[in-house]
Amino acid sequence: MKAVGVTKFGGPEALEVLELPEPQAGPGQVRIRVHAAAVNPTDTLVRSGRVRGDGPWVPGMDAAGVIDRLGPDADDRLSVGQRVVTLVVPQASQGAYAQQVVVPAASVVPAPENTDFPAASTVLMNAMTARLALDELALSPGDTLAVTGAAGALGGYAIQLAKSGGLHVVADAKKSDVETVRSAGADEIVERGRDVAGRIRAAHPEGVRGAIDAAVLNELVLPAIADGGSLATVRFWNEPVERGIKVHPVYVPSRATDTEGLDRLARLVEKGVLTPRVAAVLPYTEAVEAHRRLEAGGVRGRIVLDFS
Repeated sequence: MKAVGVTKFGGPEALEVLELPEPQAGPGQVRIRVHAAAVNPTDTLVRSGRVRGDGPWVPGMDAAGVIDRLGPDADDRLSVGQRVVTLVVPQASQGAYAQQVVVPAASVVPAPENTDFPAASTVLMNAMTARLALDELALSPGDTLAVTGAAGALGGYAIQLAKSGGLHVVADAKKSDVETVRSAGADEIVERGRDVAGRIRAAHPEGVRGAIDAAVLNELVLPAIADGGSLATVRFWNEPVERGIKVHPVYVPSRATDTEGLDRLARLVEKGVLTPRVAAVLPYTEAVEAHRRLEAGGVRGRIVLDFS
């Protein structure tokens, strides 16, 4: 089986095409013939060494493809030949950057109808991250939410889910991304940057009730938040803060087997509530280039590796 991963950690150039044994589905597991795997910022953590265990290490948390094997006691809602998407928690050589991946049946749901494999592969990890962040913030309809990194995949899904829940959204964008962020549903748009909190506070003098920090600005977002408000962070940031603000680090693997939640997100794509954005589709042999583009910044949507 062909996969893309690393045998020694490093930059994008550390990625290589590997020949690995064909994985087998055990009890309660499903094997998926991967057609598309989205490239996410979290994948760079695997590539650069933020992982445990023995290698080789294969990144990838988002895959779309077709079930080709059901393990014993796998969920009877799934069948061989079914088009599916899955949220993968990479374990050593078991990541989404591969021709085949074995995952718990609970992590697999039908792919959104009328959505091709590349688009479908961009949904679950980012949308579930946004869903988890909103659940942690526990805002009420009518409350104002700030979203940083709003032009990216996570930010876009956060805006769309927030609007579907009745929230008022103020989001950041550079000039070239204003229409993208507006099309996601943002009510207000302020200029992005490290001083974005000041611009949000200027528009909302009392501060916003909650914020999702998809731009990973961390403490720089705090001035935008009202006393007693909440901040959802990624990349594990959770430092002491003042003014009664609560910090909620979001860890999406905790929802990897939330079948009902994953399925709900896939169905929201069908309903047009969530809009996948594919920046580019590259052959898996060009994974190095995909990671270089990702780390250069400015990618709008997700780059996808084609394993079809």
